[in-house]
Amino acid sequence: MAKSLVTGGTGFIGLYVVKLLLERGHRVHTTVRSLENTAKCKPLLNLQAQYPNSLSLFEADLLKNGSFRKAMEGCEVVYHVASPFLVPQQIKDGLKDCVEPALQGTKSVLESANKVESVKRVVLTSSVAAMYRDNADVLKEDDGTLAESSWNVTSSVSYSPYAYSKMVAEREAWTMQRLQDRWSLVVLNPGMVLGPSLTPESVSGSHFMLEALFRGDNRMGCAGLPWPLVDVRDVAEAHVMAGEDVLATGRYIVSGDRTVSLLEMADLVRPVHRNPRALPGRNLPQLMVYMAGPFIGITKKWTDANVGIPFKVDNSRSID
Repeated sequence: MAKSLVTGGTGFIGLYVVKLLLERGHRVHTTVRSLENTAKCKPLLNLQAQYPNSLSLFEADLLKNGSFRKAMEGCEVVYHVASPFLVPQQIKDGLKDCVEPALQGTKSVLESANKVESVKRVVLTSSVAAMYRDNADVLKEDDGTLAESSWNVTSSVSYSPYAYSKMVAEREAWTMQRLQDRWSLVVLNPGMVLGPSLTPESVSGSHFMLEALFRGDNRMGCAGLPWPLVDVRDVAEAHVMAGEDVLATGRYIVSGDRTVSLLEMADLVRPVHRNPRALPGRNLPQLMVYMAGPFIGITKKWTDANVGIPFKVDNSRSID
């Protein structure tokens, strides 16, 4: 079976994609920032032992041009998964933390794809964040529903830098794809990706948020913030299908068909949580969310446009 490259193989999503490809009999190349970081590479090293001669590890840096080319040699499908996912509390500098790794990394990977003759398809991990900035924006769409035709046109480096980074990186990918005709591009736009991690080293923003929720940071109440959600195992399956199905094309929302609030998440976990009283039992009044916002990196403007505003999601393309 042909070789595939997965960028960001130690990440929350990337590791699942690597594992699933190996289980399906693929030969896999994957990239890590440093092979010397044995703790972070350990799950991949375990997979190497489990699947002899099927998994090769390479060093690559999103900010270093050409660093993905060696790993890409001989691969027909490139899964570009590597890109930071950060919640507002984790972002110190929107440009350096989000935009530069996402945009420069995408350009670097696709420039290598242009030079490596074996590449026939690129599967890009984007996000629903590339489709909307605020929940209120979605209500302006047809039927108040998020769809593949939606684009985030209002984010900036200073306002929702993560969403802005996903939008500019995806737009750049489509621009670069149109300038050549050898490799096709399929883009996956997952919602908030949750589920069990295959590595304790993950720094995914979704884990940051859930850890805060489950350890009791919100025991007095939480913001009524709805998110489109998806299980990481479904996201990995969608990646492999996008790489294997010759008919796959365009963008695919990978998410449930509606948003789920933090309180709903807490209610789902409450019956099995070792300390249910640590979980929030109510949504905070808007005034209290305003007051807490500066301490967790969110503004009144963002609160007004997102808290208490659920929306529907058209996931029919990915389901069909």
